Amino acid sequence: MTAETRADIVVRPVRDVDAEALGRVHATCWHETYDHLISTAALEAVSPKRMAELWTHWAAQGEDYRMRAALVDGEIVGFVGSGPAREDDAPRARELYFIYLLDQFHGTGIGQQLFDAAVDEGEELYLWVAEDNPRAHRFYARNGFTLDGASHVEPFLGEELTEVRFVR
Repeated sequence: MTAETRADIVVRPVRDVDAEALGRVHATCWHETYDHLISTAALEAVSPKRMAELWTHWAAQGEDYRMRAALVDGEIVGFVGSGPAREDDAPRARELYFIYLLDQFHGTGIGQQLFDAAVDEGEELYLWVAEDNPRAHRFYARNGFTLDGASHVEPFLGEELTEVRFVR
């Protein structure tokens, strides 16, 4: 999809019937995002079925959680989730848990639409992102986030991933 291409783009709340499609997209996004950070063997263990099981739970967490899916021509191409902070010592009361979009839709504005659907304008929140993910860092900076100096090593698919924290 290019800027000249017109597609039917919808961003809407996640539904429990979306779990299978979200599982496929989630697994693909992890392969596309983390292929330079995590071994091929670890990524091959990512199962769309297992990711779909997680989405069955995430889709039904309640109104404090904003889980949204982006659809292009009726097919899910990305998703976002925000909700209450998961850490006791969190710098903000809300957290952006994740935002993923299939590579082919990067640069189309859909990522921004997803973000806007899960985060209120000017809302204070924080997020963790892979240290070596410059595209995401630029996206968050454009949306008013700054690094606060916190980092940690997160277990990820049996390996380790260094993450840094952004706040707004």
